[in-house]
Amino acid sequence: MKITVAGATGVIGTRLSENLRQSGHQVTTASLSLGVDTVSGKGLEAALAGTEVIVDVTNAASFGDSAALDFFRASTKNLLAGAAEAGVRHYLALSVVGTPRLVESDYFRAKMVQENLIMASDRPHTILRSTQFYEFISGLIDSGADGDVFRLPPAFMRPVAASDVAALLAELAVGAPLDDIAEISGPEQFGIDEVARIYLAANEDERQVVTDPSASYFGVELTEGALLPEAGARVATEKLSDWLYQSMGE
Repeated sequence: MKITVAGATGVIGTRLSENLRQSGHQVTTASLSLGVDTVSGKGLEAALAGTEVIVDVTNAASFGDSAALDFFRASTKNLLAGAAEAGVRHYLALSVVGTPRLVESDYFRAKMVQENLIMASDRPHTILRSTQFYEFISGLIDSGADGDVFRLPPAFMRPVAASDVAALLAELAVGAPLDDIAEISGPEQFGIDEVARIYLAANEDERQVVTDPSASYFGVELTEGALLPEAGARVATEKLSDWLYQSMGE
């Protein structure tokens, strides 16, 4: 099967492309660094020629302003137009668990626009919403920096390994379009403050985490279950402790 991965050089895209190749599929890797600009459309027609499936794992460079909205709106429209032109049979996109509950944030409002564009198109599609990746925990912690401490909320999350997300995307890519939203989460539930303490301790970082219920999550004050998946989500297998052990050894 010929599959185009848009955003192929990112945390998920690199793993996904390798998974698909190992399964014997013909993979076209599309990203800005490889000469394909989904925002301007440069190189997109060639990247999509003859492709059967698009997996959209593109991401905006900015989280805190209108740049994310501009990116996802332009990129998704161009990818959908290219998919129609190429006769793509399945448009698969990666999104974020809790997106509809987080639209006070510029970034998550942009993700909601992306989802809506895909669902409103006439392309057979699947949207996979994932919880926060283990690989992004350090960035989450840094978002709560306040002098020598980190102020983070106790809201629950179920972080997941990027490799597990990539594996499910590879599975969905070769299956029939769901024309619906699926979700994936990690196997364990933590408070954001708790996961930060675990991560810092594993890295022998002695800085303190202050639990602050009013602390924002990328610009949003969280309700208790805002970051948790719905019933029926796929539960991945890799635990945080196993991922930390492996990542410490790299």
